[in-house]
Amino acid sequence: MKKTLIAHSPDADDIFMYYAIKFGWVDMEGITFDNIAKDIQTLNIDALNGVYDIVAISFALYPHIKEEYAPLRTAVSFGEGYGPKVIKQKGAILKKNFKVALSGEHTTNAMLFRIKYPHARVTYMNFLEIEQAVLDGVVHAGVLIHESILTYDEKLEVEIEMWDIWQELAGDDLPLPLGGMAIRRSLPLNRAIAYEETLTKAVKVARDHKERLSHMLIERDLVRIDAKTLDTYLELYANDESITLNEIQYKAINKLFEIGYKNGFYDNPITVEDYLIPTEYTQLRDA
Repeated sequence: MKKTLIAHSPDADDIFMYYAIKFGWVDMEGITFDNIAKDIQTLNIDALNGVYDIVAISFALYPHIKEEYAPLRTAVSFGEGYGPKVIKQKGAILKKNFKVALSGEHTTNAMLFRIKYPHARVTYMNFLEIEQAVLDGVVHAGVLIHESILTYDEKLEVEIEMWDIWQELAGDDLPLPLGGMAIRRSLPLNRAIAYEETLTKAVKVARDHKERLSHMLIERDLVRIDAKTLDTYLELYANDESITLNEIQYKAINKLFEIGYKNGFYDNPITVEDYLIPTEYTQLRDA
């Protein structure tokens, strides 16, 4: 049996979308899976360094790793009318060069924020530390991601939603591409296809058994939020649209890449469809 490590973030949507495999509800012939959880920016850096065969990434990172990794069509998280939030202390007035904490240089929210606020003084920290940094006055504002968008302290208020920044920059009513998975290109193609199929099945099984799986995650202290908040959060970021990419999601990712290219974050324009695993290989092989 070959052991394969899946690297994902510790937030509830990534855990939910993977744990059908962890609990043995989904498997892959000849493969045993293990997982490791790290904050998303650490995973982005690991992807830049080619550490893992299968790794969760921010969509904004992908053009930087396109030669080494293919994007997976599954386990994707988008915002539709919601997303990360720029928060500050209640009543605070932000100056043009306000100091802000972001969750990592290569995150989607960081790229969009820096385009919107080019004069802000950016500092990067672990996403779990951002809320407290704003409360303590270490920074004037911070971008909250993951579960903290639902649970932040009542002493804080929203300056602007990342969704509103995205709508302003994208100029169309497209979902906000936040995160997905990538797989190493050097893997044998038939194995890469099988991995994608297995992970897709895992997300579908998780959705089909959402109530049972959510209960198990809470019972085992695998998530940081209560049952009600978890239910709300999963409908935001690990919903039925997370199972496999659809046409409007492709369009949204390509718009993100276009915005990044036009603002100097990427050297070349790309479209995500050009880098997907060619699943038609299986059909041709079996023809």
